[in-house]
Amino acid sequence: MPNTKSAAKALRGSETKRLQNKSVKSALHSLEKRFLAFVTEGKKEDATKLFPDLCSALDKAAKRNVIHGNHAARQKSRFAVRLAKMAAPAAK
Repeated sequence: MPNTKSAAKALRGSETKRLQNKSVKSALHSLEKRFLAFVTEGKKEDATKLFPDLCSALDKAAKRNVIHGNHAARQKSRFAVRLAKMAAPAAK
């Protein structure tokens, strides 16, 4: 328990922010799962349509410090590679 009024106020604020961040992260995970499901099912058109939304959501989360900027960049890069591999024919 907080010992001072300011610590109590900080506790309330941090709890509010935690819940907001949790909501954003949950939405991100849902988008990621949908994208990866499209990729594994081979639905290139659906994955291509979802990719900009996913990148935008990652950028917004990074901008608001919900996730680290490098984490967003790494995820976007990995998802782009997965999408590109769908389009490329198997080279032998």
